[in-house]
Amino acid sequence: MKILLDTHILLWTISNDLKLPEKARKLIENEENEIYYSIVSLWEVELKRLAHPDAMPVSAEKLAEYCEQSGFQRILIREKHIYALAGLKREENAPPHKDPFDRMLICQASTENMMFITHDSLIPGYNDPCILAV
Repeated sequence: MKILLDTHILLWTISNDLKLPEKARKLIENEENEIYYSIVSLWEVELKRLAHPDAMPVSAEKLAEYCEQSGFQRILIREKHIYALAGLKREENAPPHKDPFDRMLICQASTENMMFITHDSLIPGYNDPCILAV
């Protein structure tokens, strides 16, 4: 299975953080799965690091190095990912969620037939079959 990691899942994985849910850890460690990280996550990390250096201890460059060393594959932003944003809808009663990084990650996973692993409680409100909340 192809799996795209949400940014926080990626950070927890790379840092071996105890916040990483066991279900996510098992999926990531399963050698039959292909694990991907997105250039979108690198962008998000770098913007957060520049705005709050104390809260984001890793740079996008270092994160990319860690991902490559871990054998994760990178996915770039393609036009079809951008076009998919138009069709990404929230469930009628879902609380608001406007994070542009999350929206793009969902579109990438959906258009590339990947599972998107997240621990963000707002993301399942998109009700896309690619979303796997852990």
